[in-house]
Amino acid sequence: MQFTVRDWMMDLVVFVDPDIPVTDALATMRRRYIHSVIVNKTDKNPEYGIVTTTDICDKVVALDQDPGKTKVREIMTSPLIMINADMTVAECARIMKERKIHHLPVVDEHNVLIGMISATDFLVVAEAMGRSGERALR
Repeated sequence: MQFTVRDWMMDLVVFVDPDIPVTDALATMRRRYIHSVIVNKTDKNPEYGIVTTTDICDKVVALDQDPGKTKVREIMTSPLIMINADMTVAECARIMKERKIHHLPVVDEHNVLIGMISATDFLVVAEAMGRSGERALR
């Protein structure tokens, strides 16, 4: 059985404004129990971005920045690397490994953001693989 990203992604995409303080993005992430948010497009921010818990650790906490004064746009990663929902989870995992990233926005055939998949989701994928007797993702 081949698993696709669509089978395992979260269909919740949470957007934040690039000009809000990091503390506001953090509050949204904590309330939603998520580890990343998509930074919305604006006139001054023509491309989507992403902020993850790793960004907050590496670009705010480790650098002793004030999250109340630091704007989301200052720590976001942009442009986004996005994957198609019909991609296999093995292909997705390889992209994450090669790019050294843990969160990927998922798009449909019209390039519309429809979900997110993260490295944490692969814990459940691996369990399902083991229970079905499948030893490797194709």
